[in-house]
Amino acid sequence: MFVLVEMVDTVRIPPWSFQRQLNEAIAEELNKKLANKVVYNVGLCICLYDITKLDDSYIFPGDGASHTKVHFRYVVFHPFLDEILIGKIKYCSQEGVHVTMGFFDDILIPPESLQQPAKFDEAEQVWLWEYETDEGAHDLYMDQGEEIRFRVTDEVFVDTSPTGPATATPDAPAQPGQLTAPPAEDSGEKKEAPYTLIGTICEPGLGLLSWWNS
Repeated sequence: MFVLVEMVDTVRIPPWSFQRQLNEAIAEELNKKLANKVVYNVGLCICLYDITKLDDSYIFPGDGASHTKVHFRYVVFHPFLDEILIGKIKYCSQEGVHVTMGFFDDILIPPESLQQPAKFDEAEQVWLWEYETDEGAHDLYMDQGEEIRFRVTDEVFVDTSPTGPATATPDAPAQPGQLTAPPAEDSGEKKEAPYTLIGTICEPGLGLLSWWNS
């Protein structure tokens, strides 16, 4: 679930931090930059593990800060495929069951990966497993907040790096002070998650822990 990733970065230390130990100042800057951030094709960064090498520091003309090339290892949340994890149901939708680990929320179990036969209760907004018994079908609900055991089947990384403005040719030249395009936040586009895990519970022993405890 958690892995150590070797990274290299150039860290800028402002002049007012020169009185501190270099390692402490660099560790703070690295955690400010990376903690709780998703690195593309790497995973969700958690915290700095250690610093393995410090190169020479340089101060460039026009900038009083020091710049140091740092080799370090970082703790990253990046489950391997087929790993079994336990989380909690955050909510259900037509897309499937959305699961949270507490520190990571972008986990989806699609309808085809649920225990079958499964159906979505529109009134309750919850998925349920129509479990067949000798006495007939018994509905097992996947309620919000329930602990769930699932297997990781896929991962999706999306590059959410900022892009430049769209190059549109307006029909008429804009007047001074007039906006030529609406702000990005008003465009109504759905923000994509940079890192998503896809899971399944369509196997014996997987699903809500309460199903298998009794």
